Amino acid sequence: MTSAIDFRTSPVKSVIRETIASRAKPARAVIPGVALAGAIALVAKLLHGVPGIATFSPMILAIAIGISMRNLVGTRSFAAPGIAFSMRRLLRTAIVLLGFQITLTQLAAVGARGLLIVIGTLVATFAFTLATGRALGVDRKLTELIAAGTSICGASAVVATNSVTGASDEDVAYAIACVTIFGSIAMFVYPVLPHLLHLDGAAYGLWSGASIHEIAQVAAASFQNSQRAGEIATVAKLARVMLLAPVVLALSVGSRLAARGAPGRPAAPSLPWFAIGFVAVTALNSVVTIPAGVRDATITLSTFLLTIALAAMGLETDVSKLYARGVRPAILGALAFLFIATFSLALIKFMG
Repeated sequence: MTSAIDFRTSPVKSVIRETIASRAKPARAVIPGVALAGAIALVAKLLHGVPGIATFSPMILAIAIGISMRNLVGTRSFAAPGIAFSMRRLLRTAIVLLGFQITLTQLAAVGARGLLIVIGTLVATFAFTLATGRALGVDRKLTELIAAGTSICGASAVVATNSVTGASDEDVAYAIACVTIFGSIAMFVYPVLPHLLHLDGAAYGLWSGASIHEIAQVAAASFQNSQRAGEIATVAKLARVMLLAPVVLALSVGSRLAARGAPGRPAAPSLPWFAIGFVAVTALNSVVTIPAGVRDATITLSTFLLTIALAAMGLETDVSKLYARGVRPAILGALAFLFIATFSLALIKFMG
C-alpha cells in the first residue's frame, strides 16, 4: 500500500510555492506604474472641478499631465510594467463598462430620423477622413485614429481603435490632441450659431450630438441652448458611442482579411473581446433593471479607468516624436472637423 503524500514535506509543496511566487511577481511589478497613473488620474479629476478647467474632461487632463511629466522629469523604468498594464488591460475593461451608459431604449429615443443622421454622418466622416489622409500623405494608422476620434467619440474612440490599429503612443497622443482642440473649438462656437442657422432646440441638440467630439464638449455646447437641446444632444452622442464597437470590429475583420494570403504582412490582430463585451453589457443593461447605484458606480469606475489608461499613455509619449509627425495630421484633423460639422448640418436640414 502506498502511503499518503505529506504536502508539508513533499516536492508538491515546493511546486505550489514556486507557482504562487511566479504569479505574484508580475502582479507586484505592475503596482508602481498603476499607482503612478492612478495618482495622475486623481489629480486630473480634482482639476476637472476647477472653474475654467471643467470644460476639459479628466481624460484629456490626465494625458496632458502624463505627457508633461514624461517630457519634463522622465518616466522611471520600474513603472513600465504598470503603465503597459494600464494601457491595455485597464483600458479594455473600461470600454466594456462603458456599456452601462447606454440602453437600446435611449437609442430608440433618438428616432429613426436621428439614427439615420448619426449613422450617416459617422460613416461619411470616417470615409472622408481616410480618403483625405491618403491624399495628404498622412500615415494610415494615424489617419484611422483621427477618423475614429472625430466620427465616433473623441479620446475613447482613439484608444479603443488603437487596439486594432496598433499605432505608436505618439500617434495616439497626436490624434487625441486633434479631437481635443477641434472639439473645444466646437464647444465655444456652436452655441452662437443656432439663430444664424435657423435651428430650433431639437435640431441644434441633434447637430451637437452628431458632430462634436467628446461627450463633455457636447454637454457644454448643447445645454447652453436649452434643457431639451442638451437632452437630445446627449442621447445622440450616446448613439455614436454605441457605434464604437461595430467600427472597431469592422476594422479588426478588415485587417484580418487584408493579412490573409498576403505574405510578409504582420499578423492580423485578433477580434477585440472588449468590443464584444461592450455590446453584451449594453444588451444586458437594456433588458435587466440594474440598480441605479450599481449602474452609477460602474459608469464612474469606467471613466476613472479610462482616465488612468490615458495618464499611462501620456507617460509613454515623447513630445519630440509628436513634432516629427509634422503639420499634415493637424490639417487632416481640421478638415475632418469641418466635414462632420457641415455634413451633419446638411443632413439635418435635408431631412427636416
